[in-house]
Formats: sequence, structure tokens, C-alpha cells
Amino acid sequence: MLGGGGVAGIAWEAGIVTGLRRLGVDLGTADRIIGTSAGSVVGTLVATGADLEEAIAHQAVVDTGPPPAVDHMDEVMQAFAIMFDPTLDPLEARRRVGQMALAARVDHYADRLAAVGERLPVKEWPERELLITSVDAATGEFVVWDRASGAPLVLAVASSCAVPMVFPPVEINGRRYVDGGVRSATNADLAEGARALVVLEPLGTLTPRAVLDAEMAKAGAPTSYVVHPDTASVAVFGQNVLDPALWGPAFAAGIDQAAALAEPIAAVWS
Repeated sequence: MLGGGGVAGIAWEAGIVTGLRRLGVDLGTADRIIGTSAGSVVGTLVATGADLEEAIAHQAVVDTGPPPAVDHMDEVMQAFAIMFDPTLDPLEARRRVGQMALAARVDHYADRLAAVGERLPVKEWPERELLITSVDAATGEFVVWDRASGAPLVLAVASSCAVPMVFPPVEINGRRYVDGGVRSATNADLAEGARALVVLEPLGTLTPRAVLDAEMAKAGAPTSYVVHPDTASVAVFGQNVLDPALWGPAFAAGIDQAAALAEPIAAVWS
């Protein structure tokens, strides 16, 4: 299970998976790979057998511009307040955020978002089970893309990364979709029935614990382990997880953190 977290999240998760592999623990052997936002990128890389280190190094070379400029931070904060408002019906909350995303004037970042999917080394759905989360911007309906869903892999990944108010919603089959993180940064309940569950949560220090706790309870895995960024990784992430300058440093932070994770995760994964 791979959660959202921008550029920092993609690089850090790839670093964790790579570091664990070097230590003999391969999360890539999972029967089901679930990716939300940043996690959709890493999940796709893992499921399609890409070289993670090479993929992140390539991103560091080609994605060198400044981070997206958010000129309407008050609306972004409003959207987050709606997402985390416990008094709202979750579907209604997602619909409201979706409507805000549809109205936001951020089309100038469409090419930047499209590049997320277009830079994938493999652009076709793998045979193995890969689930990518998104949300219908008009209705708030939670959507899970997979090989049978009819969505091109490149667009499914882009839709999962379409952060509301930052990037424009992504059109797939006549409808427009936003980041799966609008429902949850993890969506770990999609692992229901798993025998063992490992969750990488780049935004774990920022998101409400009750949400993940409920998802983990629903998943019901007999053994599980949740990985949040350690203090050193949080320091690397800084104030803007969308900053392209983080490709290399966040990947290295994940590699370093993996050293302390190998033993406990091996106990779960075996």
C-alpha cells in the first residue's frame, strides 16, 4: 500500500522499496499493489518491474523547474478543511472539493501533470494486480482503476496525482477525476483480505490517525506494518513536497530509513 505525498512521496517510497530490496526484503512480491497519488507512480513502477533508482534519477534530470505556484492558498486550505471535516458526509465532502477543483484556474499546469504518466518507463497495465485510486470530480464518487477498468494506465496515474487546486482534473472516458487522496492519503482498506499488509505513508506526520486506523481495521490483515517518514526524512521534505529539487534527496532519505525497517518488515512480510 503506497500513499500520497507529491515529489517527496514518490522519491521517498521508491527509496524505501529500493533500500529494503538491498537488505533482502522485497515488497515488490506483493500479490496486490495499491497506489494513491504519489503511490500510484511508485506502485506502477514496482508492478511493471521498472528500475526504481533509474526512474528517480531520470526524474531528477528532466524535472528541474520550480514547484507549482499556488496563488490561491486560501482556497487550498478550504479544500483541506472540507476533506477533514468530520461533520460532513464523506461523499459530499469529496463532491465539494471536486467542484472546487473543476472551477480552479490551473489549466496551465496540465502539461506538468500529464508528464507524470508520460514519463513512466512502461505505459501498459501489468498482468499483476495493480489498483490506482481516484475521485470523480463532479460526483465525489471514489474510483479504483485497474487493468479491466478501461482507463489507460498513463491517465489513471495522472488522475490519481491531480491534486485539487494545484493541477486540473484529468479526463478519462468523458469524465474528469482528481487525486485519490481526496478520499484518503492511503486508502488502505482496499487491502481487505490481505494476509500481510505494509503501508508506506509519506504524509503520515500530517494526516489524522483515525482515518488510517479505521482503514487498517477494515483491511483486517493478521500482520501489518505502517511506515512514516522518520525525523531525517521529514527534514528533507521541507515545506513543499511538490518541489522537484526533492527527487534525489528524498530518494536518499528513503534508502537511509530502510536500514531501520528491514528487520520489522521482514517479520511481517515473511
